[in-house]
Amino acid sequence: MTMFTAPAPLPVEPPSGCPFDPPAAFATLRTTQPISKISLPDGSWAWLVTRYADIRTILGDTRFGSDTTVHGYPRSGMTGGPSTRNRGFIRMDPPEHTRLRRMVTREFMVKRVEALRPEIQRITEELCDAMERAEGRTQGGVDLVQALALPVPSLVISLLLGVPYEDHDLFQGLTGTLLSRTVPDDEREAARAELRDYLDRLVTAKEADPGDDILGRLIVEQQRTGELTYDEVAAFAALLLIAGHETTANMISLSALTLMRDPATAEKLRQEPALIRGAVEELLRFHSIIRNGPRRAATADVEVDGHLIRAGEGVVVAVPSGNRDESVFADADRLDVCRPNAQHHVAFGYGIHQCLGQALARVELQVVLGTLLRRFPAMRPAVPMEEIPFRTDMSIYGCHALPVTW
Repeated sequence: MTMFTAPAPLPVEPPSGCPFDPPAAFATLRTTQPISKISLPDGSWAWLVTRYADIRTILGDTRFGSDTTVHGYPRSGMTGGPSTRNRGFIRMDPPEHTRLRRMVTREFMVKRVEALRPEIQRITEELCDAMERAEGRTQGGVDLVQALALPVPSLVISLLLGVPYEDHDLFQGLTGTLLSRTVPDDEREAARAELRDYLDRLVTAKEADPGDDILGRLIVEQQRTGELTYDEVAAFAALLLIAGHETTANMISLSALTLMRDPATAEKLRQEPALIRGAVEELLRFHSIIRNGPRRAATADVEVDGHLIRAGEGVVVAVPSGNRDESVFADADRLDVCRPNAQHHVAFGYGIHQCLGQALARVELQVVLGTLLRRFPAMRPAVPMEEIPFRTDMSIYGCHALPVTW
């Protein structure tokens, strides 16, 4: 079979045109080479999958594994070697993945997350109060990332996990280093070691005084049944701490900026708050902040739409491309908060590895965006679009900073 060469899915430079759009090459590939060969930073290669139907097929097929230690897994060049310590269950396959995920699934069920809505609303209102009091919004603007987008999910996940919020500068800084595509390997390894030491101290303290939070309950379960190891508890902490604030924070900032640049849509949502839930689904589809994955390795020969992917070959799933697939989402490059099928996006993945915290992310986005629209109807960027520092250097896309005024 002829192998094709395609552009890398994550160009280092900002995409041409609107920074909200994924690389333009995806649109061409969906039509001409929906499964194509790409090179990876370490000199290896993998298959790039760009079409929605193929993405769902691969993510829903357990013969495409998430285990980062298996032969052929397409490493990003940012995650170090294939260590099994603190790897997290999202980097495992059944039966280990099934066993570990089951232990925290109940913590993120819709009913339990909805019970948090009043607390998330309270946190958001207090941060908005602080923004209103902030000095300097007319002298360069208030950074929405630091004032609201990061604190809301960080406060919430700290509360849920039982992590002291006063440590947020530490874990946010370490997370930023780990997710950077430009930090040297030795700095990334140092950050990983520092985070591991922090989590070791945290888990040790929790063993003495578990508390009524997710980590506390996991430790009680570990002590009661012996089913969890110390390293597995620490891996839970790392995964939930990092995923629980980075992804949602960047969706908040991108979504807020999008609505500021689309005053007609923003006004429609202010007039019809019931549309916020659907708007969040459309914003998740439109932005797709995980731009270089998820990634898989074939554990058997699998045919996908007539294309044979052999055991041991890696796959990079281009979620932003799938979410802009015109065969599924009409006029896909246009934001439409009334889109009837927006909820069919794959921003949270698909299959057994679908994002565990998606219900929490949805509630946080609904609360924060609804509150911003209500409380700051005149909010606008304080700098030109070209001066906003977008996260083209990170594995999770968004804004490093977003100066706003009102």
